[in-house]
Amino acid sequence: MPFPTRPQTSVCGQLGLLTPPFSRPRTKGLAVHWNGEIPLVQIFVRDNNVDQALKALKKKMQREGSFREMKRHVHYEKPSEKRARQQAEAVRRARKLARKRIQREGGAAPVRAKA
Repeated sequence: MPFPTRPQTSVCGQLGLLTPPFSRPRTKGLAVHWNGEIPLVQIFVRDNNVDQALKALKKKMQREGSFREMKRHVHYEKPSEKRARQQAEAVRRARKLARKRIQREGGAAPVRAKA
């Protein structure tokens, strides 16, 4: 019997037990915590320099968007507000891509008039 192409929900999967063929998460190159969890962000403190480690942590969290996500979860966001926010983000991304494409092709970036 061939293995399924997708993991099927079962009692073992709900209990967190390991079942083939999805017995082990891919952890190559990642540090695995003592209880089997993979840390989301890992920072090494070198030479007891905690300030530098904190700076690196903040930089990583900023890059991942963790701060933005935490701020967004402070208050409930209505589904209509969520859709509007996602649509605005998509428009911003599309404009940024178009701007970069024009710049890459050698055209001058459009000058924005200050309002």
